[in-house]
Amino acid sequence: MGQKVHPIGYRVGVSKPWESSWFAEKAYPEFLLEDYKIRKMLQKEYKRAFLSRIEIARFPQLVNVTVFAGKPGILIGRKGAEIEVITNKLSKLVNGKRVSLSVKEIKQPELDAAVIGADIASQIERRVAYKRAIKQAIRNAMRAGAQGIKIRISGRLNNAEIARSEEFKEGRMSLNTLSADIDYRLTEALTQMGIIGIKVWLAK
Repeated sequence: MGQKVHPIGYRVGVSKPWESSWFAEKAYPEFLLEDYKIRKMLQKEYKRAFLSRIEIARFPQLVNVTVFAGKPGILIGRKGAEIEVITNKLSKLVNGKRVSLSVKEIKQPELDAAVIGADIASQIERRVAYKRAIKQAIRNAMRAGAQGIKIRISGRLNNAEIARSEEFKEGRMSLNTLSADIDYRLTEALTQMGIIGIKVWLAK
């Protein structure tokens, strides 16, 4: 069976940017763990904000975190109150270093694999039929100008006893071309019957 290459990792440094921007020698493991904790905390506690990318840049005594979200209002809060709460949480994760947090809205959420996956997962958790949610996402993406989209869903679909996978796709997509603008994200929906995995590939 052929092995699949991660669509984003395959293109980092060519057509996709690095999401962590810093250099370290002795502190490399420490910084790497801090980056992991930052992303894990934000994705867990602010799942409803439909997070897409979390970019981290480091300077002496400053960690700059930029969050791209489909629903930035959840991260910002009323009059920016939530920003301060998040900044304090992040500062504790990086051993008290000063943290600068900026939140940016995704201009076209219909063309972002992470937002599409999060939206489908949210609908499935609210017991919307998965086929309806997926077909609507595909329709919205193609209307917004996507060249192609593929969505694979796996798990105990429709409360079935045995887990299975289903795939939906439309348009064209070249996964082997390095210069192709391919977006990809794996998202999970937590249901009473277990976890349902949702993979989204999007060609822009």
